[in-house]
Amino acid sequence: MLSFQFAQGDETGAAGAVNEALRWTDKVWNKIADPDMWLNIMFSSIRIIIIFIITRIVIKVVYRIIDRSMERKQEGKIRVNPRRFVTVGELLKNATSITCNFIMILLLLSEINIQVGPLLASAGVLGLAIGFGAQGLVKDVITGFFIILEDQFAVGDVIQTGTYKGTVEVIGLRTTKLVSWQGEVHIIPNGAIASVTNYSMSNSLAVVDIPMKADLSLDESVHLVKKSLVGIEERDLNIVKVPDVLGIQSMSTSEYVVRIVAECMPNSRASVERQIQGDVKKTLEYHEMSHQAVLEQAVALEKDEGDGTGGA
Repeated sequence: MLSFQFAQGDETGAAGAVNEALRWTDKVWNKIADPDMWLNIMFSSIRIIIIFIITRIVIKVVYRIIDRSMERKQEGKIRVNPRRFVTVGELLKNATSITCNFIMILLLLSEINIQVGPLLASAGVLGLAIGFGAQGLVKDVITGFFIILEDQFAVGDVIQTGTYKGTVEVIGLRTTKLVSWQGEVHIIPNGAIASVTNYSMSNSLAVVDIPMKADLSLDESVHLVKKSLVGIEERDLNIVKVPDVLGIQSMSTSEYVVRIVAECMPNSRASVERQIQGDVKKTLEYHEMSHQAVLEQAVALEKDEGDGTGGA
């Protein structure tokens, strides 16, 4: 009798567990089969896609407005350095992208039923706490604004700050990106930029020293150098005007040095110096070959006269 009661109790417990599982399955199935839930998910997904597309469109439109505004400013009657417009335009585009993406994230969070208000309050308190310890970040941002305001350098300029030299690719709110002529990318915090040498704000000065043999007279050397520089401003458009031959820069018992100075476009000093050296070298080689040919011809004539064939 006792064993029968135990068996009956076990059967009752198993049946209860099965019924509980069935009820849970029914609840899940009812949830899955609920048309209202799927409608809400569908509409939320559509709204999320629309928010994303509208954000991209707004960013593109604002980018276009910024570009057109900068173009109108450059075409105005007041002459302003165009490099500043490029830099300010990039900075405005970065600010627009950050603002629009932040608003989009808030809207997306509200679509998935996340309370944005407490999140913003927590972010405000966290931002205040971070602000006390982010003095370096604040310094970087303020320095970046003054770099743009004072037009110290702009995108596309070749600058040197400290040991870093290169072309400015990006001026951000916190950092400046330089690309060296070897392709190295230097990312420098704006607050660390204490002094800047800008090679793009004015014309450069190419200085070339040409060593001359002491057996050439000064007048002959200067004549050859000036002859080699005729038309060089047409061969190299970076040269602003015809280079000046200043004269002797230094001298020794075996040679003297003639200095050439040429005004050229910004960041073109090295190429202009190579052009001048190449042209002078070609002229000197041609003069040397001509002089050697004259000597050989004179020796041949003297030999013919010595053999008695010159008067035949």
